[in-house]
Amino acid sequence: MKNKRVNDLSSMPVIIGAAGVAGQTEGKGPLSERFDYVFADDGMGENTWESAEKALCRKAFETATAKSGLAYEDIGIVFGGDLVNQCTPSAFGLKDYGIPFAGLFGACSTFALGLALAAVFVDRKIFRFAAAEASSHFCSAEKQFRMPLEYGGQRPPTAQRTVSGAGACILGQKENGVCVKKVMFGRICDRGVTDATNFGAVMAPAAADTAAVFLQETKTSPTDYGMILTGDLGKVGSELMTQLLLEENKIDISGVQTDCGNIIYDDVCQDVHCGGSGCGCSASVVASHIYRKIADGETDNVLFIGTGALMSPLSSLQGDTVPGIAHAVLIGRKGNCV
Repeated sequence: MKNKRVNDLSSMPVIIGAAGVAGQTEGKGPLSERFDYVFADDGMGENTWESAEKALCRKAFETATAKSGLAYEDIGIVFGGDLVNQCTPSAFGLKDYGIPFAGLFGACSTFALGLALAAVFVDRKIFRFAAAEASSHFCSAEKQFRMPLEYGGQRPPTAQRTVSGAGACILGQKENGVCVKKVMFGRICDRGVTDATNFGAVMAPAAADTAAVFLQETKTSPTDYGMILTGDLGKVGSELMTQLLLEENKIDISGVQTDCGNIIYDDVCQDVHCGGSGCGCSASVVASHIYRKIADGETDNVLFIGTGALMSPLSSLQGDTVPGIAHAVLIGRKGNCV
């Protein structure tokens, strides 16, 4: 029997606390007023880039928890992740709160994965409250995946800038509010791309696959959604996803598709090539800007598709292909159903 991929969450867990924080460069972009906190210095007062990312992680989680009105001990589990080896910033950033921790690696899809898991755990009454958190830092990512900044390596036109940012959401049961209605876990897609500087080409097939399956299983069309939000395909990936869906599935998302990596920076004034990327990109955008748009009634039923490039420094150096993955989370106001 074929498994149904889209999971309906009957209780529709509500996001009772959400926060997105950003670094200095992100704070100069078009969403600067939407973030809950912007660090004035990308060092965040720390001695290493990895410790700076821990500070991003802590600030997002502490702010979201404060907004939820909960104590740390009320939260049953936190799903967190980042790009650094062994999820070091998340593990070390969250270790002092005494909360059960599940470390995740989904690359740029990590926040969508964590949000989906937290929602499922609350919906199934495994925990009353669960949290999702994800972070990234431009300098820690450059250091791990490419070269230290001092090397002065040049990025090709297809490259995206890793966002220095973090986002966190606390989920629980409430009658009203911004909620998670459906979740869908993605499958790995590998089209043989080996260019680790072209994440858009890597992740677009996975995003198109997840979007097509979600729409087909729910018997909905793109116009049923206030927004189909990807994170983070950037310019190249957004165009490829739209093209793939149209050519392979006869689905046109051109009127409703938006990408976190395309809106976090000003591509005219800020030299970011193809846009933003990294776990903290969609995490900071969704937990601040998108959450507020839904809460304020500016939009509803946002199909958030978090995309990730499943590579490591080792696999890249050994010449392996870069597989992609995409997880979907339907976020909207409770009571307005798709």
